[in-house]
Amino acid sequence: MQMKEEDNIPGTVNGTVMERKKGGVEDSRGCTDTLVYEAGSNQAAGRGDRNGTGNRVGTGIRVLKRNMKRNGSRGCVTRKTRFGSRERDWLKGDAKRGCVCLYGGTVDPQPPASGPQASSTLQADLRLVLCSTTTTVEELCAQREVEGLYLQLHGDLLRRLDPSERPLQMVYDYLAAIGYQDPLRVQREAANSDLSCMIRFYSECPMNADQQERTLLTGVFSVRKGKTQLHKWAERQVLLCGTCLIVASVKDSLTGKMHILPLVGGKVEEVKRRQHCLMFSSAGPQAQTYFVNFDTLADYQRWHRQASKVVSQTISLVDLSCYSLEEVPEYLFYSQDLTHLNLRHNFMSLQGPGGLLNLPRFSQLKSLNLSHNRLGVFPESVCEILTLTELNLSCNGMNTVPAQIGNLQSLQTLSLDGNQLSFLPEELGGLAQLSSLGLSFNNFPHIPGVLDRLSGMDRLAMAGNRVETLELGILARMSHLKNIDLRLNGLRWVKSEALEAVKQVTQLDLRDNHLATLDLSSICSLETLHCQRNQLRALTLSGFTLRTLHASSNRLTTVNIYPVPNQLTQMDLSRNLLEYLPDWVCDSRKVEVLDVTHNFLSELPARLLSSLSLRKLLAGNNRLQRLPDLLDHVPLEVLDLQHNKLGELPESLFYKALNLKYLNVSANALEIIPPSSQSEESLSTLQELYLTGNKLNENCAALLVGHQNLRVLHMAYNQLLSFPASKLSKLELLEELNLSGNKLKTIPSTVSSCKRLHTLIAHSNHISVFPEILNLPEIKLVDLSCNELTEILLPDSLMATLHELDLTGNSSLMLEHKTLNLFSHITTLKLDQKPAMMAGDSLGSSTLWNHGYSEMSGQRNKLCVSVLAVDRFGDSVEAAYGVFDGDRNEEVPRLLQCTMGDVLSEELLHSSVDSVYMNNTFLTSHRKLGMAGQKLGASALLCYIHHEPSELGSYFSLTVANVGSCQAVLCRDGQPLPLSKVFSLEQSTEEMDRVKLSKAIITEDNKVSGVTCCSRLLGCSYLSPWVLPKPWVRTEPLCSQDDFLILGNRALFERVSYQEAVCTVQAVRDPRAAAKKLCTLAQSYGCRDNVGAVVVSLHIGEDSCTCETTHGNTGTEPRGPPPTPLPVTAPPGEPATPSSSSGIASEFNSETSASEVGSEAGSTASDEHPSGPTARPERRCSLHPAATLCAPAGPGSAGVGGPHQVLFQRQPSCATFSSNQSDNGLDSDDEAPLEGVISNGSKLEVEVDIHCCAFQIRSGPAASPKDHNLDKTRSDYPNGKMRRQNSVVVSATNGCLLAVCGREISDLKKSPSTCSLFGKKLSNGSVVAPEDSHNLIEVAVEAPKKKSGYFTAPAQQDPEDQLVVPPSLEQDVREQLRGQSPMVPGPPPPFTPPSIRDPVWDHPPAPMLPQRDLAPNPIPALQQEVYDTAL
Repeated sequence: MQMKEEDNIPGTVNGTVMERKKGGVEDSRGCTDTLVYEAGSNQAAGRGDRNGTGNRVGTGIRVLKRNMKRNGSRGCVTRKTRFGSRERDWLKGDAKRGCVCLYGGTVDPQPPASGPQASSTLQADLRLVLCSTTTTVEELCAQREVEGLYLQLHGDLLRRLDPSERPLQMVYDYLAAIGYQDPLRVQREAANSDLSCMIRFYSECPMNADQQERTLLTGVFSVRKGKTQLHKWAERQVLLCGTCLIVASVKDSLTGKMHILPLVGGKVEEVKRRQHCLMFSSAGPQAQTYFVNFDTLADYQRWHRQASKVVSQTISLVDLSCYSLEEVPEYLFYSQDLTHLNLRHNFMSLQGPGGLLNLPRFSQLKSLNLSHNRLGVFPESVCEILTLTELNLSCNGMNTVPAQIGNLQSLQTLSLDGNQLSFLPEELGGLAQLSSLGLSFNNFPHIPGVLDRLSGMDRLAMAGNRVETLELGILARMSHLKNIDLRLNGLRWVKSEALEAVKQVTQLDLRDNHLATLDLSSICSLETLHCQRNQLRALTLSGFTLRTLHASSNRLTTVNIYPVPNQLTQMDLSRNLLEYLPDWVCDSRKVEVLDVTHNFLSELPARLLSSLSLRKLLAGNNRLQRLPDLLDHVPLEVLDLQHNKLGELPESLFYKALNLKYLNVSANALEIIPPSSQSEESLSTLQELYLTGNKLNENCAALLVGHQNLRVLHMAYNQLLSFPASKLSKLELLEELNLSGNKLKTIPSTVSSCKRLHTLIAHSNHISVFPEILNLPEIKLVDLSCNELTEILLPDSLMATLHELDLTGNSSLMLEHKTLNLFSHITTLKLDQKPAMMAGDSLGSSTLWNHGYSEMSGQRNKLCVSVLAVDRFGDSVEAAYGVFDGDRNEEVPRLLQCTMGDVLSEELLHSSVDSVYMNNTFLTSHRKLGMAGQKLGASALLCYIHHEPSELGSYFSLTVANVGSCQAVLCRDGQPLPLSKVFSLEQSTEEMDRVKLSKAIITEDNKVSGVTCCSRLLGCSYLSPWVLPKPWVRTEPLCSQDDFLILGNRALFERVSYQEAVCTVQAVRDPRAAAKKLCTLAQSYGCRDNVGAVVVSLHIGEDSCTCETTHGNTGTEPRGPPPTPLPVTAPPGEPATPSSSSGIASEFNSETSASEVGSEAGSTASDEHPSGPTARPERRCSLHPAATLCAPAGPGSAGVGGPHQVLFQRQPSCATFSSNQSDNGLDSDDEAPLEGVISNGSKLEVEVDIHCCAFQIRSGPAASPKDHNLDKTRSDYPNGKMRRQNSVVVSATNGCLLAVCGREISDLKKSPSTCSLFGKKLSNGSVVAPEDSHNLIEVAVEAPKKKSGYFTAPAQQDPEDQLVVPPSLEQDVREQLRGQSPMVPGPPPPFTPPSIRDPVWDHPPAPMLPQRDLAPNPIPALQQEVYDTAL
């Protein structure tokens, strides 16, 4: 929307009449005199005269007012800001100029969606103020005649700006902090109104109804005191503030005597004899009562709701946190019974009637929380509240603590975390009752000496400081100190110079330091020790009182504890270098949980398994070859032995460990499992059994019958030829069954006896008959992909519980129309796309790359992982793949799946530098998340395969960018090559230091503010600047030794190592089956979260590029990615290009000469094309055709440019959440629709192949007249763009023209649930923008019959659908349609008259552009931006 300025309506600012001045904005360099423009309010259309007049006033601000449209997401602006010529001149004049968006203070009367301070939807107009980085708040307020400006970050709190602050500079600083580097890009992003979801300025302080209700209720109502009828009703001013009901003595006045009624512990009841009347009573034997009669039902409900909260409290507490308060309500001081006051996350000031200086007026206040208030200094007035027992001043940027702190003799808990403190006053040592002191995340270099005098302190928190040396002698002098937290300090030494014992310390936390050795034998009363993630090689402890030991992720080879820790119950020694277990482990009598995973243990002591206390033993990922026999009954309940070398299990395991409920022996060499009992009657209580990745055959199935309580059974990737039907029927309690990767030909029909079965996974077998499971009452998920199914015998009706059915990879499966209708209720239905095989097609065609992906939901049954997979990205031989993991939210991954491809395509137009376009892609995607990205976030990984633009004869390169914990691994020479960086606080020292430096609070589970363990995410903007969206970027040249690429989320690589992942894919080779196996292995190894994997098979050999430099006239090389080729249609008799929908890129036949191949190059030019004298040489090879666009070769043409050359530009979609270059196989230059999942935004999600063979188009040495005419038709579309709505779109697909009927999607986008989060219903397996899939589903459902496995389009076309062609070619196309009419029944579509054609098509062909602007093949060019349909 462009800005419109009214020329004829004079405006006034500060009483000065604005005079007309031509020439736009006056240059204000070096002076403060600039211009103020205020446009009229009637500018919804957004198009008008750009040559408006300027008006001179005396200050340096320019104001433009406009009405903004709102989308369904509250508080978000739907469109981008675009300026007129004068505004562009203003911005181009200086990078320090820009735009500030000012919002009014009127808010939507509806309550916010979540939280008391959620962003409210504005009704007031948005004013765009053009200013510079030196413009202050004071200047802006003077021009706008407002009292002040308010800043809101991430839709959260509002802060009044100081008069000297500079709003535009604040925006620039914010953008630079999240990762933008180019000053011009920062200027452009600052002018984007979408940024308001991240940073927003208000000219007035907006208030919402919820905040007013919770802070203060007031009104004039009829009041009666007492329960007797002798008292009369009177009109009085009534207030409900804090914990009291306040009634004035005089009507309409709050002066004089005030009647105070404490409500805590009292009652509020409805008076049934009077309408809208409440009775308020205080607590105690001398309770008072007031009756209040309200005028309206709304007032009655509001007062009743708030008063009910107060009377239900057990303590006198007032919570005013997160209200953006600068002072407390003055009437709150009437609540003299107040004992607990929470003012966290506000902007409290010292001055004012309700400022901090007046807080001592609360005579009974015991607990005060002033954390996160940006105080800067310690408020000394707080030291006058002598009744305080708890004080929280965390995260206020304080440098010192005043000596007056010694006045708080009753203080028991003091929290000073997250400040800039480096020392404490001596007066603090006089607080005799202080028991807990929080000094975490400050700047203390050592433990303050004043703490020695705090005889009552038993807990000291000093995590995140700068303590490098711990003197145990200091701890010995603190006689009462029991609990010490020294995490994240960079500790290197723990010294014990004297022999003095430290008797009082019971809990010590030394996690995430740099300790190499640790000797704590002098701490004789130690009960709990945390020393994970150090560099420990030796650990020595006292075992007198030790109960819990956590020492994982070190380099320990042994642990010395003396005496034997007979009180030890839990020990974690995982991820160390242990080759054996110390003897004292078996001697300890009370060990219940032992974790020794990821060590080098070759055996387990027999005494350990025979322990009468051990309940949970985790010994996976070791080198165990056998287990000792169990000699007696043991209480063992959980046993994990995965990833060892076990050939057998003890014969007596199941009937000696009768309490065993969980057993995982995946990834071993088992050939048989032990029997469940010695007799026919079994007492087994086993519920979960994981046997994946062994050598088991069908004979072991008989041994499972005794485990009748079995709920989960994983037997994937064994050697099962069958599963005995009689045995399966006895597992009646079975809920989850995984038999993938075996050699099964059928699932026994007795599976119908498992009435509780909700998950059946049996992919990668040889199953040809669909099992009888669809009538099970609780069935939810069925995965029979990669089998040999030919048909499905369905019951008359399906269970409503079934929400996912995966039938991909069954090449012979034929589904009828009736079957699809029966599947219509399934949320996710995954079917194969049948390739369009034509005469002469080659099945053995080699390709550059193809992919497969898999996603599996965890225990939450909500899939929060999404995949982006585009084998043919944009208009060239490029590819893009991505994985997005939202952890516990599904909204952000789906939004990223829909938008990130478009954003990357658009960023490629502006830069060819990998670090620049990838960085900007992530930052722009972060902004496009809008309201969803304020509180929710996701890890993101994006891989882009392309040619290096700097080298003429370059091979392909892979650029990887990621935030969060998603990872990419490249297999090179059979070895894993990690390409990404894990942004986890536990795994990145640099990120940990950065987050600590910004004074974030890192909780004990290593999460930022207790929310996420990742320091970089897309979304979660409310955690800025601790969590940033700036990605890690790496470019790796690809070579012939690169076999495949693996992309996965955190859950995958936590369970499957890089080496195992590579070996797994090498053994399977098929990308889809490999991705399935990776996810199945992760789940069998104990993963309970969402897991997603993408496998990209690479076929880039030595002969993949044969570039030669030519000296043709190629024009100027603009900025952007290099020209890349597009597929061409094979001539008659030659193999057609295979579909990229299954991950297969186009291949050129080796017999086709360069003259037979149309030479095209995809353009990625931006709107402005730089020019220069230097011309870039052409590249000619089978992958890099010359950058000219030719008609089909005719006699004598030899494939070179003829008289009908046309240039095209790639036009990326500017829609926020729709994609014109998503991997749907239809709106790009692919020759067949993409294989995979398609979501139509409703519950039916299925992909089918739809062919309307209206034409046969083949390119060859000699083109037929029909082909020549058709090419002329294509030549009159200089922009490469076609109508998207209400038209019949014609595009080339495997040599056929595919006619698809379009429909409007405006009704969908009006919905609040789909307008800004459009595509939210998208299945996580889908890689197709939602608007591109609706039409496929519609045509499939409407298909009248099945023909050879494909569905034909409806015979009758919509009367409104039109085939749009230039007038000069209408007759030729009519003849073409009539000639092909037997192939598509029904009349030819009507043609669009010239008067109603899109004006963008009417101009003549564009002149010759530089090489980078040359278009792709005409047929794929017609496919761009044409499929925008919806149900």
